[in-house]
Formats: sequence, C-alpha cells, structure tokens
Amino acid sequence: LEDFQNLEGCNEILSLTRPDIVASVHREYFAAGVDCVETNTFGANHAALGEYDISHRVYELSEAGARVAREVADEFTAGDGRQRWVLGSIGPGTKLPTLGHAPYTVLRDAYQQNAEGLLVGGSDALIVETTQDLLQTKASVIGARRALEALGVEVPLIVSVTVETTGTMLLGSEIGAALTALEPLGIDMIGLNCATGPAEMSEHLRYLARHARIPLSVMPNAGLPVLTS
Repeated sequence: LEDFQNLEGCNEILSLTRPDIVASVHREYFAAGVDCVETNTFGANHAALGEYDISHRVYELSEAGARVAREVADEFTAGDGRQRWVLGSIGPGTKLPTLGHAPYTVLRDAYQQNAEGLLVGGSDALIVETTQDLLQTKASVIGARRALEALGVEVPLIVSVTVETTGTMLLGSEIGAALTALEPLGIDMIGLNCATGPAEMSEHLRYLARHARIPLSVMPNAGLPVLTS
C-alpha cells in the first residue's frame, strides 16, 4: 500500500514510486517481440485521479509514465538497433460529459495536461483509447491537439473507440457516427479496442475499412468469457 502512496488501485502512482516494476512490464513486452508499448497512464486524467483527490497530478503522472516507457524502449533499441516506440495512453476516465458527469471544458483542459505530460516524457504517438462517449472522445482529441500546438511538436494521434456487445458505444453511438464525428478532427488513425473479441469486432472493422480515409487500428480482447456451471 505504501507503493501506492495509500491510494490503493491508482496504478499510475507506481511510475513514480516503483518505476522498476512498471519498467519490468514494458521489458517483458519488448522481449516478446512487440514494436511498441503503451504508457502506464490509462487513468492519468482528471476524472480517474479525481476519485483519489489528486486530479492536480495529471501532468506529473503522465510525464512519469511516458518517461519510464521511453527509457525501456531506448534500452531495447540500443541493444539491437531496431526502433521501438512509445504510445502515450489517454484513457477515458470515469465521467461521461454527455450525461452531465463533468463539464466538457474541464475534461478538455485536463486532457491537454495529460497529453503534454506524455509528450514531454517522450511518447512517439498519442492514443485516445477505450472511449465510450463521443463528447468525451472529442474532449480528449481537442485537448491532445492543443498540447501538440502548445509544445510545437507533431506526432500521430490515434483514436480507439469501444463498441459494446450491443453493437453501439456505451451511450448508443454506432461506429458510423464515431467515424463521422472524429475523422474531421484531424486524427491520424481510428480503431476499436476493449469490450469484445475479434468475432464481435469484425463487422464494425469492416465498416471502417470501407469508409475511413485514414489507417485503422484494432485491439480486441482475447475473446468473451463463457459462464459454465
């Protein structure tokens, strides 16, 4: 519990208190042969950190998470000369602005801090992921764009939405609505992650393949659990 600074379950804290543990996870992925890893920052946003009353630490924890991943990526690149990349993870948080859980502008500005920390820490790209509310997704993307402009850098911006087993995002948006809303924001890649396995994602991915004008990403779960007696 001390490693979490008495904030049990706040994994982002470990990037500061136990970077060795976080680095060991990144190291295992690179050792298995991956080209890129995500930062330990899925919850380094206003909503998630707010539940621990540490929302003022968004930038600090974002930068720390990116720095740990960057160091491990560079370690492997130096070892064999093959480039490794760091994806700065921007998670959805726990507040849905469409339902009035939090003001859009507050989330947007905090996502900018999130993105700035990730960029300063050494991320090669930003991935807005596991989004369930298109207004929250927009807040993330606009915040990330503002961070890129503020720092005067340009890296790929990836957006990965979550489509539930119902066939829509949590708040009812279909994949076509997500593409229509997000592609004009200047993102570099769109895709799907979480909630379902490859079989359930196939139709939504087929839609994106037919209609998106940007590259696609897909990261399904290993499948869906089956309850047995």
